[in-house]
Amino acid sequence: MDTNVLVSALIKSGKPRELIWMIIEGKLQLILSKSILEEFLEVTEDSRIRRYVDENDIIVYLSSLGSIAKMVRIKSNFKVVKEDPEDDIILRTAKDGGAQYIISGDKHLLSLKEFKGIKIVTVDEILKLSRD
Repeated sequence: MDTNVLVSALIKSGKPRELIWMIIEGKLQLILSKSILEEFLEVTEDSRIRRYVDENDIIVYLSSLGSIAKMVRIKSNFKVVKEDPEDDIILRTAKDGGAQYIISGDKHLLSLKEFKGIKIVTVDEILKLSRD
């Protein structure tokens, strides 16, 4: 799951949060890396995000995610997304974690459609696949 989906699930109800509940219920496995968590913390420092949540909300959320996620040490060092090199962190985490899907709303990632056998889908698409 990319950082923006994680942030969306934190700050508002809707499909990203529904996806987090599916992970909590054990229907899906969340794969994270230290790099994704660092990016998440950086993004949540933004005042636009802080209008919705405070530091305690973020700590509780990360603690919950940390207890259910598979944490992956990134070993890969490839460069794929020239338009936004930071997106490579998501690809590396997914590859090194053995993910089947990358869930994203990022146009650079979604335009790839697939990476090394890992399907890149939207939140809507993964929810539909999970219900079928």
